[in-house]
Amino acid sequence: MARCEVCFRRCEIPEGGRGFCGARTCAQGEIRAENYGKITGFALDPIEKKPLQRFYPGSMILSVGSYGCNLRCPFCQNHEISWSAEAMALSERRETVSPEELVQAALDTRNRGNIGLAFTYNEPLIGWEYVRDTARLAHAAGLVNVLVTNGTAELPVLEAISPYIDAMNIDLKGFTERYYSRVLGGDLETVKTFITRAVQTAHVELTTLIVPGENDSEEEMRELAGWVSGLTDAAGKAVGQEIPLHVTRFFPRFHMKDRPATDVRKIFRLAEAAREKLKYVYTGNCGFRL
Repeated sequence: MARCEVCFRRCEIPEGGRGFCGARTCAQGEIRAENYGKITGFALDPIEKKPLQRFYPGSMILSVGSYGCNLRCPFCQNHEISWSAEAMALSERRETVSPEELVQAALDTRNRGNIGLAFTYNEPLIGWEYVRDTARLAHAAGLVNVLVTNGTAELPVLEAISPYIDAMNIDLKGFTERYYSRVLGGDLETVKTFITRAVQTAHVELTTLIVPGENDSEEEMRELAGWVSGLTDAAGKAVGQEIPLHVTRFFPRFHMKDRPATDVRKIFRLAEAAREKLKYVYTGNCGFRL
């Protein structure tokens, strides 16, 4: 048995077992990433789909994902490949894509506008070793690296990969501990600590999915935006007002079909509330942007 130190759960994993995320295991008394190189999703996407609005706009990026996640969002749109029973059952039969092979695939799509790699779909930091190894090679080949993450990882994980990550979109799913712990199975303080350090190492944009009846009050949005606006760079300079925030519309799916899609007018009102503190606020899943 050994203790995993990737996230706040600090799972005690027995020999041959798996942690809560479903992708970290214990072998010969050591914690290992069982999902290393196990690719479940692969697509060339517009970078705005990550979403990133202020990092190489108009570019394409090769998006890749594996399986495993340390949250249990009831509205998860990627649960089939991320943490479903089917994803776990298929994990051992998936072929391994080496970091070298993945970087070569990214290079082969440069003629289609690709600028690099985006680690996304599941929670990439569950298998941070693969992100580190691949991103290091990608940098050496002149590619950029993007991380799309829930931010629920400990700082040593961030420090291990930060030299190779150029941009991140981090979910700041709400701004109450109740919502994070009861609905998502997460920890808000871990995410805030992660974001505070991430903005000192890379270009960062944030995403907040607005779920009706959960995190949709203007008061909570003002509190969230106020906290973001106070973030600083490594030298202590205020940079928070420049951090883009994506305020995104919820649609009923998976285990959360008990409520309607978020009213578009609500999204626009919350975006306006966030703009009281932040310079760049974007609306998502609304059909058009304000």
